[in-house]
Amino acid sequence: MKEISINSPHKDFESIKKIDENGVEYWTARELMTLLGYSNWQNFEEVIKKAKESCLNSRQFPQDHFTDVSKMIKIAKDAMREVNDYRLDRYACYLIAQNGDVRKKEIAFAQTYFAVQTRNQEIFDKMTENEKRIHKRGEVTDRNKQLFSTAKLSGVSNFGKFNDAGYKGLYTMPLSEIERKKDLKKGELLDHAGSEELGANIFRITQTEAKLKRENIKGDTEAQKTHFNIGKKVRQTIKEIGGEMPENLKPQRHIKEVKKMLK
Repeated sequence: MKEISINSPHKDFESIKKIDENGVEYWTARELMTLLGYSNWQNFEEVIKKAKESCLNSRQFPQDHFTDVSKMIKIAKDAMREVNDYRLDRYACYLIAQNGDVRKKEIAFAQTYFAVQTRNQEIFDKMTENEKRIHKRGEVTDRNKQLFSTAKLSGVSNFGKFNDAGYKGLYTMPLSEIERKKDLKKGELLDHAGSEELGANIFRITQTEAKLKRENIKGDTEAQKTHFNIGKKVRQTIKEIGGEMPENLKPQRHIKEVKKMLK
């Protein structure tokens, strides 16, 4: 299952994801069209129509998942034209993949990716809290490696300040201050974080990496600003849904002790 996921275009799919001012993720149909191997908008719109029908047949409201929008595109040196587009949530993208032309390898890969994601979610839902912590702690490590690799390509040289910027956005304080507040040893914040806190940090990390790539952000100053703003957005989302602020979440047993206990 892991090998199938790696071979699918999931990295490109996640990289074209956008986050609105309320912290809600979405994709645009015209960007998704290219990723799924379509070059003609009229043909792709037919797929969207079928996806909407599937949505309706599943007793869902299509307007909750497919939002009509428009955008301006450049057609000549100084000329612009307004074209139709759609703002899609993850479920809409899934339905589009399911209704696409399976002869296209991009569609086949996308269908496999969503099938793997669904199965992974089923497995994750059955995990205990400790198992979820171990899973998410490992994911934080992997995602951080990807983030710092992308940051390096963006010209970041001061990784300490870059890393702290994200924590300041999410926790409103630098890492050292968070550790003092939670009475933790240096470098052990995430090892003592519960699955809820780890989830918030995964969101911060993945969205920062995606934005650095998507907007081709360069230099220490801009990268730090980006990391801070993404952390702040995640914090705002937590606040809006009535969640506990991450700096107030109680530290859990060290992840190494949890692993030993489960063994």
